[in-house]
Amino acid sequence: MNAKQHAHALLDRVPATQMTIAVRFLEFLLFDSMDRALAIAPTEDEEISEEEAATVARSKEWFKHNPGIPFEQVVAELGFTMEQIRDNKSVV
Repeated sequence: MNAKQHAHALLDRVPATQMTIAVRFLEFLLFDSMDRALAIAPTEDEEISEEEAATVARSKEWFKHNPGIPFEQVVAELGFTMEQIRDNKSVV
């Protein structure tokens, strides 16, 4: 039995009550390093100040009346190319 067949056989034995956990574990294995770091990061528990809440509200209101700026445009205005961003290379 190869590893994939063995994995399928093990999944078939997982109790229904544990299947969600098994699926989440398999998804976790498929994450890239950034997704994995975000998945295991601690939950934000710091309270949001009134000033921060007001800033978020102003931002949401602004976006109701204005289009966002495409990421590609921001990248170009900063003097980078999308290839540099994708490859995580600076222009220094």
